[in-house]
Formats: sequence, C-alpha cells, structure tokens
Amino acid sequence: MVNTQEKHINSQKEDKKVIKCLVWDLDNTLWQGILLEDEQVTLRDEIQNIIHTLDNRGILQSIASKNDCVIAIAKLAEYGLKDYFLYPQINWNSKASSLQEIAKLLNIGLDAIAFVDDQLFELEEVKFSLPEILCINADEIGNILDMSVMNPRFLTEDSQQRRLMYLSDVERQTAEKDFVGTAEEFLATLDMNFTISLTQEEDLQRAEELTLRTNQLNTTGYTYSYDELNNFRTSDNHKLLVASLEDKYGSYGKIGLVLIECQTDVWKIKLLLMSCRVMSRGVGTVILNYVMSLAKSNNVRLLAEFVPNDRNRMMYISYKFAGFKEIASGNGLAILENDLTRIQAVPAYIKFQAS
Repeated sequence: MVNTQEKHINSQKEDKKVIKCLVWDLDNTLWQGILLEDEQVTLRDEIQNIIHTLDNRGILQSIASKNDCVIAIAKLAEYGLKDYFLYPQINWNSKASSLQEIAKLLNIGLDAIAFVDDQLFELEEVKFSLPEILCINADEIGNILDMSVMNPRFLTEDSQQRRLMYLSDVERQTAEKDFVGTAEEFLATLDMNFTISLTQEEDLQRAEELTLRTNQLNTTGYTYSYDELNNFRTSDNHKLLVASLEDKYGSYGKIGLVLIECQTDVWKIKLLLMSCRVMSRGVGTVILNYVMSLAKSNNVRLLAEFVPNDRNRMMYISYKFAGFKEIASGNGLAILENDLTRIQAVPAYIKFQAS
C-alpha cells in the first residue's frame, strides 16, 4: 500500500540541502597568486579534477572575483576552464552583489549556492548579507568533493548534461532578446517537441532529483524517494507522469513531474512541478490541460493540492489560469478544483506527444 501521508513537506528540504551552483573566487582560491600582480599564476593542485567532477555530478559552477574581466577570462581559457563557468561575475562589485546576480541569471535560490574564497573578510561579508549561502574557506577546497551537499544520490543523464543545457539556454535567451515580434511568434521559431508519459523505472532517479531540486515551480514541495516514487509508479491508485522538452537548440531533459492520486470518482493532483528553465515556454499550461483531459475522459472530479510558500506563487497562478478554484484551505494546505468545462488545446507552436 502506498503511503500518501503528507510527511513530505517543504521543511524536509532543509534536511536535504541541495547545492546547485558552486561559485569560485579566483586569486589564491582557484589559482595560486594574484593575477594583476603576476600573470604567471598556477592552478591549485587537483582544481581541474574538482571542477570536472562537480560538472559531471550536475553541479553548476560560476565565478565571483574582484579582477580584470578580460585578463581573467583569458587565463581561464588558457587553462581550458572558461566554458565550465556560467555567468561569471568578474568585476569590482561586492561578492554579495555578484552572488545575487548569479542566482538571478541561473534562476535558482540563494540557498542552492555555495561560495569558496580565501579572504575571511569576503566570506564574512557574504555570511552577513546572504546567510542562505554556504560559505567555504579556500583552505577546505580539498574536502569539497567529499561534502554531502556536493554528492547527489544519483548521477542522471540530465545532471551530467546540465551545464550544456544551461549553455543552450544562453543561446535561446540571446535569440529571444534579438527577436522582433511577439512572445508567441518567438516560441513558434523554437520547433518545440513536448512529451508527457507514464514514468518508467529508468525515469525514477531523475524524478527523485526533480522533487529535491525544484523549489520555485512546485505546487506542494513534497519530496519523495526513489522507492516511494516506484511504489506510486506501480500503484493502481496513482498516476506518475514525467514530461520532457526539446527544441532546435537542444534538449531541456526531463523537466516536469505530476503525481495524481486516483480514487473511484475523484482524482487529486498531489504534486506538480517544473524546471525553472521552462517557465516561459508555456508547458505548465500544456501539462495541466492534459491532466484535465484525462480526468474528463475518465469521468471523475479533478482536485489539486497546493502548499504555499514564499517562492511558488507562480504555480498557484498557473492553477488559477487553468480554471482551478479554491474550495477549501487550512493548516497551510489549499484544495482546488477544476470543473473541466474549459480545456485549452495545445498551442500550435508546440508539437505534443502523450504516451
């Protein structure tokens, strides 16, 4: 019997802190020496192995350094490391402001960032201004690969390709910025292929990762282990759906998960989440309307649970736009219902496949 008790709440994520991005200082941290005083700086021992290993684990990396940007980027390129760092902030701003900018550009929470620096002043300033960030003294660099927050339980195909997916996002963003026309006209140029299907056993590692990593576009914040998700997958009383997206720039990977509790006359969406990288692609609406179509064809009522927090209001808005109405609330949990009278068609700019 599948245990559906709501023990999987947001507070659990505090016990399962996930680092999505490690931000490096440069001088006397990534390399030995001060670049502007001597361009013949040398990389710390094992630094390349650390960077490559973290990248393989799906942990993004960036830079917050007070330095000359052109010279520093050239030095990183010389060592073959430039492409490992997303949105590097190499300037004379405070480290706190640089870290905030990185978080904004990656669209991740500050609590998903770790920062390593050799200067106690910089570390203390960040701790004071941004206490959510995990600060690491450069003296501890040798321990980084052994830290629990740097060791995701599974290495999935999506995690190993994560940096490349973000680099594709940079291309998309550049194209969107340069595009002349409406948002819908731009989306039509992407040749998007969207797939939603019942979760298979080979999807479960990524599914668990999604429940742990996705905070903003997450309707309830419930987290489920591999074994629990496998129980849902094989249960006659649940549907566990996974969504994938790709376009002409490449694959976004598996970007969405839906858990539906199915009773005789009522279906209830227990969890709906999406990667923040697809927030502006309209896929949330596609997922909801697909679930609504399934419920209507099975002649059942469709309810949804929503647990509000300070970061997931966009998902509540998605429910409201899809026609869900709040019918009950209490103890931090809202119950919504859709009367299934208005189900939108998939936008013409998305090639949709359900299986």
